[in-house]
Amino acid sequence: MLLWVSVLVLAPVSGQFEAVPKAVISLHPPWTVFFKGDAVTLTCHVSHIYTAKNRELYQWYLGTEILREIPGNTLKVQNSGEYKCQTQNSLLSDGVTLIFSTAKLILQAPPSVFEGDSVTLKCQANVDLALKNKSLYKNGKMLKILDESSSFHIQQAGLKDNGEYHCAGSEINCSFSSNRIKIQVQELFPHPVLRSRPSWTTSGNQLTLICETQLPPQKSDVQLQFRFFKDGQIVEEGSKNFLKIWNPSSGMNKGPSYYWCEAHTVTSNVCKKSQKSQIHVEVPVSRPVLTLSPPRAQALEGHRVTLHCETRRGSTPILYQFYHGDVLLKSSSTHTARVSFSITLTAESSGKYSCTANNGFGPQRSDTRSLSVTVPASRPILTLRVPGTRAVVGDVMELHCEAHKGSPPILYRFYHDNVFLRSSRPPSGRGTSFNLSLTPEHSGSYACEADNGQGAQRSDTASLRVTVPASRPVLTLRVPGTQAVVGDVMELHCEAHRGSPPILYRFYYDDVFLGSSSAASGGRASFNLSLTPEHSGSYACEADNGLGAQRSEVVSLNVTVPASRPILTLRAPGAQAFPGDVMELHCEAHRGSPPILYRFYHDNVILGSSSVPSGGGASFNLSLTEEHTGNYSCEADNGLGAQCSEAVTLSISGGRTSDPSRNPSNSDPQEPTYYNVPGWIELQPVYSNVNPKGGDVVYSEVRRIQEGNKHAVASDSSLRLLWTYLPSHGPIASPQPYSAQDSSVIYSQVKAESFLTSTAESAHTPCTPSNPGGQRH
Repeated sequence: MLLWVSVLVLAPVSGQFEAVPKAVISLHPPWTVFFKGDAVTLTCHVSHIYTAKNRELYQWYLGTEILREIPGNTLKVQNSGEYKCQTQNSLLSDGVTLIFSTAKLILQAPPSVFEGDSVTLKCQANVDLALKNKSLYKNGKMLKILDESSSFHIQQAGLKDNGEYHCAGSEINCSFSSNRIKIQVQELFPHPVLRSRPSWTTSGNQLTLICETQLPPQKSDVQLQFRFFKDGQIVEEGSKNFLKIWNPSSGMNKGPSYYWCEAHTVTSNVCKKSQKSQIHVEVPVSRPVLTLSPPRAQALEGHRVTLHCETRRGSTPILYQFYHGDVLLKSSSTHTARVSFSITLTAESSGKYSCTANNGFGPQRSDTRSLSVTVPASRPILTLRVPGTRAVVGDVMELHCEAHKGSPPILYRFYHDNVFLRSSRPPSGRGTSFNLSLTPEHSGSYACEADNGQGAQRSDTASLRVTVPASRPVLTLRVPGTQAVVGDVMELHCEAHRGSPPILYRFYYDDVFLGSSSAASGGRASFNLSLTPEHSGSYACEADNGLGAQRSEVVSLNVTVPASRPILTLRAPGAQAFPGDVMELHCEAHRGSPPILYRFYHDNVILGSSSVPSGGGASFNLSLTEEHTGNYSCEADNGLGAQCSEAVTLSISGGRTSDPSRNPSNSDPQEPTYYNVPGWIELQPVYSNVNPKGGDVVYSEVRRIQEGNKHAVASDSSLRLLWTYLPSHGPIASPQPYSAQDSSVIYSQVKAESFLTSTAESAHTPCTPSNPGGQRH
């Protein structure tokens, strides 16, 4: 008996298909278990369609290694392992596993068993073992005591024979058990299926009935017989698995016939039938008719509409399909002539509808039906669009109102603070817009309405704040008096008369940023500054509310410095003052904003005045007489209070001008203090109250000329004054002697008064200077 381990790719028994062959191995003897030393012959089978044309070499494998390549298709082996074979024109066969056992007792059986097979199980003992009896077991229970042939026969295998088998035997004081073999009876072929070619037919056409079944690879040599039945009667019998018949006319009154087929082996020990089938005359479906319920062509959104598709004739089942335009809505297969489909209407439901019917002869489409769905206008959305991020005066604002749902035409209305602005009816029903040139009065609330006859819908309110750019600000400088004076607290006041708050104000001095202030309500902002002389210059401010900074005009400021206490100097042509000499009185304030008016006094009687527009000192000439002896002083006045110099005493006579000697005194800090006073000598005084750098100490320097040298000194027309001073609050420096020969210097130290005089004293009255000269002794 041949054991087919591998076959071709499965194909119908009719043999209508061919495939690349796959090699198959058969065994002789047909067992897979042998005693060690036994031999088995393997045969490699390939389809005769290929082997008849070619003489090929056969390759044999043991495991994955090529064992041998020979021209014959048989191979005798004695080793355990998995064997395979193939040729050049075939696929590799499935493997066959052989076992050569050293056991004392083995059970041999075919590797596969099919229903209807005659199966032999053989219990073999080793030649050197003489067993008294042998028994066969199934699923652990003894099935039969074997006779001398040691074989067990199954005439026609069936499902009842499934199980696990082994055999056992005994010898004196010894028992032996074989290997175990599991037998699973397989189906020889499945129940046939009766099919028709083509799958449908119309009346009067020929039809082929095919009885389809399939043998397993191991049983491909089994011959099957077929019988065809019609309404219980055999129509045809033989090796052919097909039957050709003529389809009855559709006009026959007789109902459809029932057909089935039967497949069986030649010995008829295995026989199976197909199910019964009816053959119908197929009638193509007619063109369907589509109707709507309710039948009106217009409907409101949210209503339900039922679509009915109906055919007048056609074989069932019929596949119905509903379409909206070219979009498939629903498919339904039914054995009835009518089918319905309901939808809930939406805005997208408007359009043309149709249906198709198809029972296998091709779809038939109905005429289209139009449906218009009226959608109430939805609540519109109002959008305010401006060029920038904020609405600014002068911008053109677009008001856009749109209802995203609603059947056209739609009437749109626009409102500002509930006051109607305008309306528009776009033909498409989509949104509409209109433009508005913004002014400050356009701030407020806006809304719009959409109305297509199904009730007006109002949008949410949109608030608008029109921002007014800050106008050019006005800068005002405010000081306590009529002019800015050092020490005053000046207020810089910046105000933009227009502009939406908040406004940020910035202050500048000569384009240098001073500070800023934000006015939450717009309006104005101020900035205070304590004035010094350095604050003279140009001032400006900016107003900025985010729409571009606006700068004011420049405002100039001149910080007025009060005139300091002046210094009076008397200058005569010679070393002495005589009647007829022209004496220059020079008055100078070292600090003070011009113009400065200088006044000259003799014993508190005004002699004259001079205005200096650019600062500096002023001079006054006097032709001397004896009446000019006395005290001289001067004033400096720039409108912030007159400042009076120290008094300088002048003595004029027919002889020398005498200067009384001076005695030091510490009782009054305003009185002079004298140092290095020589014996009483006739002096030639030149007076000067010196305080060049504004310190606290003023020195009056007087040079003394001895009698013997007075003509030399008098001829010295380039006589100069030496000015010295001490720093503010510093110690008194030791006086340095005058370096001219036969002369000496007397220093008088006078404490300086404050440089500033209150405004209450600025009204002009002759000042009364102190007299540092004292009385001659």
